[in-house]
Amino acid sequence: MTNILQSKAWADFQTELGHTVVKDQGPGYSWQATVEGGATGRYLYAPYGPIADSPQAFDAALESLKQAAKAHGCWFVRVEPAFAQIQDGLETAEAALRRRGLQWAPRQVQPGHTQIIDLTRDQDALLKDMKSTNRNLHRNIHKKGVTFTATTDPDAVSILLKFLDQTAERKNFNRQQDDYLRTAAQVLMPQGAAVLYVARLDGEPIGASLVYDSEDTRTYAHAAMDREHRKLSAGSPLVVRMILDAKEKGQKHFDLFGTAPEGAGPEHEWYGFTKFKKDLGGEPVEFPGTWDLPVSTAKYAAYTGVRMAREGLGTAKSKAPGLLATVKDTARKVRGRSGTDQA
Repeated sequence: MTNILQSKAWADFQTELGHTVVKDQGPGYSWQATVEGGATGRYLYAPYGPIADSPQAFDAALESLKQAAKAHGCWFVRVEPAFAQIQDGLETAEAALRRRGLQWAPRQVQPGHTQIIDLTRDQDALLKDMKSTNRNLHRNIHKKGVTFTATTDPDAVSILLKFLDQTAERKNFNRQQDDYLRTAAQVLMPQGAAVLYVARLDGEPIGASLVYDSEDTRTYAHAAMDREHRKLSAGSPLVVRMILDAKEKGQKHFDLFGTAPEGAGPEHEWYGFTKFKKDLGGEPVEFPGTWDLPVSTAKYAAYTGVRMAREGLGTAKSKAPGLLATVKDTARKVRGRSGTDQA
């Protein structure tokens, strides 16, 4: 399984945004990362990377990342080994990472839990795996005058931006910036790495979604629907269309990108989306999460100290609502870094 965040197309996108992109590969491993941070902590970040086909290859990838971090004046490396073989024997993923000197990052960036649909099954099996309501909507939504179209015209992303604005005002969430999404469309669409889907009622847009495509995986990234037409429930059949199109395109996986872990409550940033996504089928998948590997122990200690001090000050100012404020702030940062909005 490949991921858009470790693809050449994504590297081109990050370069266009002004990031320094660093990459390397060797026997059994590959990675690409961006130089992040500033005076309070410069680091090399490999989203959902490195990729490694054995624990030994993972060790080599970490060493390569450390050397690249030193060359770019970074204090530490931030990794998310979602697609790496990291364990020897019966050790847990956490034990395998801590044994190598990695530390749980102060904040988690990309989702650590998701729902992934196996597109190698036939269409009937995919539909049967969904909640019956979603199957019925998929089959009958056209009777209500709703149609779905797909486009790789970068200018069409303005349709999505309009609905994201409406959702941000209604729900008071910090959505991804227009420039970011316009650049994503301009860079990724010509490479076949992004597609915009639009839901229309009698020809007029009522919602849109932007998906990212890697070699074998489609990722559900940004979506927003017009609240005035919420009773049509067009959001679910829109995703079903994206799933079936991905299968037709030859993709092997559909990543619904971000769910709350089992037992999580409303305080989790992905809680509100989880039932909607699980009703579309697939299997829950848990990744190891976001981890830091210090390059300079002293500087990394200073970095974490500054973060703790800042977070402590924020909690003191907000007093009782502090926990909720911190959770919301974390959710905003996650959306901002990973570039996902689903509403």
